[in-house]
Amino acid sequence: MRFKQDFFTQLPGFYSQVQPLGLSNPHWLAWSQDGAQLIGLQQPDDNLLQGLAGNAKLEGARYYAQVYSGHQFGGYSPRLGDGRSIILGEAMGPDGAWDVALKGAGPTPYSRQGDGRAVMRSAVREFLVSEALHHLQVPTTRALAVIGSDLPVWRETQESAAITVRLARSHIRFGHFEYFCHSERGATAKLTQLLNFTLEQHYPHLSCDAAGYRAWFRQVVRDTARLVAHWQAVGFAHGVMNTDNMSILGDSFDFGPFAFLDTFKEDFICNHSDPEGRYAFGQQPGIGLWNLQRLAQALTPLIPSDDLIAALNSYQGELVQHYLQLMRAKLGLTPGADNQTQQDETDLQLVGELTVLMEQNQLDYTNTWRRFGSLDPGSKHSSLRDDFTHLAAFDSWFGRYQARLGQVADVPRWQAERNRVNPKYILRNYLAQEAIVAVEAGDTGPLTVLHQLLRRPFDEQPEHEAFAKRPPEWGQGLIMSCSS
Repeated sequence: MRFKQDFFTQLPGFYSQVQPLGLSNPHWLAWSQDGAQLIGLQQPDDNLLQGLAGNAKLEGARYYAQVYSGHQFGGYSPRLGDGRSIILGEAMGPDGAWDVALKGAGPTPYSRQGDGRAVMRSAVREFLVSEALHHLQVPTTRALAVIGSDLPVWRETQESAAITVRLARSHIRFGHFEYFCHSERGATAKLTQLLNFTLEQHYPHLSCDAAGYRAWFRQVVRDTARLVAHWQAVGFAHGVMNTDNMSILGDSFDFGPFAFLDTFKEDFICNHSDPEGRYAFGQQPGIGLWNLQRLAQALTPLIPSDDLIAALNSYQGELVQHYLQLMRAKLGLTPGADNQTQQDETDLQLVGELTVLMEQNQLDYTNTWRRFGSLDPGSKHSSLRDDFTHLAAFDSWFGRYQARLGQVADVPRWQAERNRVNPKYILRNYLAQEAIVAVEAGDTGPLTVLHQLLRRPFDEQPEHEAFAKRPPEWGQGLIMSCSS
């Protein structure tokens, strides 16, 4: 692994150097060869294991925790930072550099009396969701590996410590800009330094001047809107959309009590620390804008307010258009050339009415969309109809859908196209839990099977048909904690 250290060398004062504590009896629990290829690695070996477990220094690595602040459940926390994540540097791969971070390698100056450790179940969940979202074509950080140990840690009960090796195009968050905006001295100089670094590293086509800053913020708005649109389309609830969990590059980031929808519920809450539903599934588009507004406030020393407001005003349109693009693909609709505004409204209404029907009929979100891959769109007796109990409402919707769709010349091809955008397999919480229980019993086989399954979410994989079923009764509506 070849490291460069641009953040470390160019931004002193934006982090603290730390030393990982390491793990006793480290062993591989999971490994992503896809992730390894991003940073030019081949197969895992013992030297790499000891290095990523924090037991030995990796050549060229630095060890540091970044400092930032953020809004958590709406309230501003002035000093957060990496409480259980230690960054080694930017590893060079064939297509660019990726930050490598050890999540769960011990305390940092920002741990706030915590032990800086991750428990095995949370490490496994982060590994699985990182790779699952990527293969669903949702922007996300990635995961290289999970390293287990026999080190005991205490949460509600005694558990074993583990490390997720996270790969990120950048660890810069909205909260970085909030922190340096509110610092007592040199706020504008620090903000300028951070923003120029961000542009040079990740937006080299933009200049480090007023015009470049304006264009950059508009791009952040666009990328965030597109990310949230992806989440809504695949039925993903992040669970903790604090501003310190928002990537400046528009990647899914910092996974805790996430969930993919099983039975569709607009107000689904996946985090038991969020009883009021601030981060419920249906609230995510609004929270995305709220978070961008907090970022805009932090940037007022560098970007005129009128420019910030103009960019923020583009958020809803960007989100709706990208969401429409994704949902039209799921339904097999193509935008027409005439009266685009009216057609957008019609298509949004079709999507909205279908999700309402899903909720009223207590249907599985992923499986309902997958049924379009076996649908004869010209038939008056839709196979999709069998899933609905409110038949009159469905028939009315389906008639309008058929009228909008029009004649389909090649039905098998149309069906195959639906299966390329409507996944059969998602990371259901109960599947993750079953894999975790097996790992706790010393069996990593189910975890490996689930990881490989999620690498091909759109393929039939008949040998794994059971993984596409709705959850058993015990696995329905699972709500996770922030340590999950």
